[in-house]
Amino acid sequence: MDKEFDLEEYMNQAAPGVKERKEGMEGFMTVCDLVGRQFDSEWEETDDRSKNLKLEREKRAIIGYEKDVGYYKERIREILREKKLAESWYPSWYSDLTEAIFAELYGLSGLAPWAYDMCEKYRTSSSAKLIGDRMYCLIDGKSQLQPQVINEKRRQQLKRTLLLATPRERLEYGFHEVYLHNGIRITIYSGDRTKENQDVMVFRKYVLKELSFEQMADLGTIPVGAVELFKTMVAIGFNVIFAGQVRSGKTTFMQTWQKYEDPEMEGLAIATDPETPWHEIMPGAPIMQLIADGRQLESLTKSLLRGDNDYILLEEMRDGTAFKLALDITSTGTTRSKATIHDNDAVNIPYKMAAKIRETYGGHEKELIAQVYKNFDYVLEFSQHPFDKSRKIMKGITEFSYDPAEDRIRATYICKYDFEKGTWQWNDHISRDKERKAALYRDDLGNMRKLLGSLARDAPMEGESSISPAYYRGGGGSW
Repeated sequence: MDKEFDLEEYMNQAAPGVKERKEGMEGFMTVCDLVGRQFDSEWEETDDRSKNLKLEREKRAIIGYEKDVGYYKERIREILREKKLAESWYPSWYSDLTEAIFAELYGLSGLAPWAYDMCEKYRTSSSAKLIGDRMYCLIDGKSQLQPQVINEKRRQQLKRTLLLATPRERLEYGFHEVYLHNGIRITIYSGDRTKENQDVMVFRKYVLKELSFEQMADLGTIPVGAVELFKTMVAIGFNVIFAGQVRSGKTTFMQTWQKYEDPEMEGLAIATDPETPWHEIMPGAPIMQLIADGRQLESLTKSLLRGDNDYILLEEMRDGTAFKLALDITSTGTTRSKATIHDNDAVNIPYKMAAKIRETYGGHEKELIAQVYKNFDYVLEFSQHPFDKSRKIMKGITEFSYDPAEDRIRATYICKYDFEKGTWQWNDHISRDKERKAALYRDDLGNMRKLLGSLARDAPMEGESSISPAYYRGGGGSW
């Protein structure tokens, strides 16, 4: 008769390292409980006003405010010294015992090393996921399972604290978006939206510390030869759309493009969430930052159109209201405007924008499409590399142009990325309407011609270079 499997015996004989880690973790959690009880005792001894202050401090600590984090860490050190526990074991993914206990009690638990770049492997990791109690991080372009395990009780505590710090979010909702103080965006799915014990938290952070075209070239996102070309295009002031799927790098590239603008110009930035801190990226620039979407944005449209801004920044355009605002503002002659959109086909964007505007406000679809081609000059498309998700690639540049005499639109491919060869191909083309728009910047336009010509000679584009989309030739109805 086979002997019944004994887990304890297996751990003692076959895997002493596993047993040691298990005992170490149990001891560590005991220390965490002891420190937590000390904080609870201090809580009970305070009056209501002090409790409110402590609660606010706790909320700010988990979001990452340094002063509040520092308060808890110093108190944890004091408790450890008083209890003679300063030499206790702690998990290897933390930098020290105090950091470990803070993370488990008031921080992000096992996610803290990733969120605050405590380990070398996490410094270039742009995303992390909690799926149930399992933690995955994007490392070297692949989603890798990590040793940290975050149990259901700790996940619920983490979610409650994050939502307390964001009053507009309610615990009973199954979907939430919140932000840490360092800009990390957290998306939470729970309740009826997920399977039992398989709640999901998705964390995204910016890993690019320097916003420059040179840095983009070093990372392989753009070719070295495009650095000066893009600087020249910024100087001319074209209206540009940055397109791509989630995690394609389009928002980071728009931030980089914007950073080359004259900081004395007045800008208006509109986003659905506070993802981009323009006041930190361009601290001296007069950029008004508004957070609005849907009906909120619609209620602001009239006042925004009366503004005297030099340019507009639209992040995550996704509905008819945002698309209409983009066209209304650029139709007044506003240049240097920039927008991001979730789309992986530049030629599809004008049709998508027109269809959404028509669906919401009515109008003639063909006229709306023509307006997109008139108002926006270039679309830069981005994607993740198919074999290395940590690498972002500019996969193409498309020029939009409109000929009023012929009532004709044209999308011309200026650049394409050949994924098989790993190279960019170029088309030496600048349309007449772009030349008219750049009339006041003759020197920059001449430089753009020179740079584009050089790129095209070194790596000429193969295949079709332009298209006159059938969706425009087919006309369009009106409501």
